[in-house]
Amino acid sequence: MANALDLFRALGDPTRLRILALLRSMELAVGELAQVLGQSQPRVSRHVKILCDAGVAERRKEGSWVFVALAEGARIDALIDAIDAWPLGTLARNVEADAALLAAVRADRAAAAAQWFQDHAGEWDAIRSLHVPEAEVEAMMARLFGNGSLGRLVDIGTGTGRMLERFGPLAESSIGIDRSSEMLRLARAKLSERGLAAAELRQADFLALPVEDGAADTAILHHVLHFAQAPEAVIAEAARVLRANGRLMIVDFAPHAREELRTRDAHARLGFSDEQVIGWFDEAGLMPTRTETLEGGELTVKIWLARKAAGPVLEVEAA
Repeated sequence: MANALDLFRALGDPTRLRILALLRSMELAVGELAQVLGQSQPRVSRHVKILCDAGVAERRKEGSWVFVALAEGARIDALIDAIDAWPLGTLARNVEADAALLAAVRADRAAAAAQWFQDHAGEWDAIRSLHVPEAEVEAMMARLFGNGSLGRLVDIGTGTGRMLERFGPLAESSIGIDRSSEMLRLARAKLSERGLAAAELRQADFLALPVEDGAADTAILHHVLHFAQAPEAVIAEAARVLRANGRLMIVDFAPHAREELRTRDAHARLGFSDEQVIGWFDEAGLMPTRTETLEGGELTVKIWLARKAAGPVLEVEAA
């Protein structure tokens, strides 16, 4: 752990204070920081190294990208409080401008992903088959859900509606949410063909679900989280709509190095570790109950199941 002198030296630079301000909003790739700051990537990398060496930030390599996040802990909280207590002077204008540029970067990324979905909507089900057969994944999901009713089911990022098709009949009511109108058109056609036209379909972003607080019993994120720029925010939004003891199931990939999925298929993240997902569960007030690993094929599939905390701690289900 760095000492106080290292920490204050690390913060004694305007660019590093700007990086700190950006990291308070979300985890960012070094290239994205360089784009917002208008500096070369090697120069930004040097600033990031100094912040990480001082314990202010943390780096995580993912394929050819390096993501940077604000460190956690009481010392960092105290540091942020101290910075907020002091005026930034002329630097405040830079921080405000950086925030606006960051919003533009995020908008560009979201637009690129939306365009990809629009262009590849008809191939979506095939793209989901880079791993063990989907039937095996769905069978494991069904075992984890058990035999009871799923209550009000929310399928976040419903795509062509496969999760509604598979689990909608086990729910009292179901809603599929997707930001792509083309995806929803395909889902509507498929569900109608299967006699499941009662399922509600809504166009919305997974960071702004059109569902009231605590209104859902079950939420599913099936091969959706790797498209998220801020996965922790997506999980927090899913937790918001769950009632007490409601369940969230995430199906996604374990960490991998298939860089072409980022460049060709708009994946923002190359899989997730148990540590990452469970940490995000904790931040969102969710308690992990089961984790399953399905190996085979080109990618390893992970299933994480959690319940929304309520009252006394629930007993964790055996794996």
